[in-house]
Amino acid sequence: MTPIRVLVADDDATIRASLRLLVDSDAGMYVVAEAGDGEEAVRLAAQHRPDVVLMDVQMPRMTGLEATRILAGQASGARVIVLTMFDLDEYVYEALRAGASGFLLKNSPPADVLQAIRIAHEGNAMLAPEVTKRLIERLAPAHRDPRVGRLTVRERETLVLIGRGRSNAEIAAALFVTVTTVRTYVTRILTKLDARDRAGLVVIAYENGLVGVDAP
Repeated sequence: MTPIRVLVADDDATIRASLRLLVDSDAGMYVVAEAGDGEEAVRLAAQHRPDVVLMDVQMPRMTGLEATRILAGQASGARVIVLTMFDLDEYVYEALRAGASGFLLKNSPPADVLQAIRIAHEGNAMLAPEVTKRLIERLAPAHRDPRVGRLTVRERETLVLIGRGRSNAEIAAALFVTVTTVRTYVTRILTKLDARDRAGLVVIAYENGLVGVDAP
């Protein structure tokens, strides 16, 4: 299996060094470049074509959120995991809206960071347990996307479970179908809703009231 190529973007050289040591310690991935700000992250991403970017939020010249938005709009396919010291709902929401595939606190266990890289590389979403329960419930605007109405009953049920953070295996068990069938549902949902990945589906599920405090 080809190792996962990772770019680390953080304005703190010590944190960059720690993340490099962590990533390079795993035989399934390695760091291709380090960036000290958002502009450098965008430039190095174009140069090194990483599979996954570990992106700090608050950086000089260009914030991590701005850099994430640029990378998400490009055809490079790089997945962005936002890392921050701050457990703030605003960052979670803005990171996912910008196109991030995951959100973790910098004090997350090393194993969680490595797992998040693998999950993002597979096209799935990784959200810090500390913030998942509050994700977008307080911040997302209440509106209905007409495209959600085009989903079949099974696709809608799948979208709800994705919004709740369920894996394909968990969705398959809940719906009494195979994992292969769930993958088919997810592919159709991504196409119908024009979403980049599962993180985008999580945002849509919350924004449309399918998941949240008052959702069934």
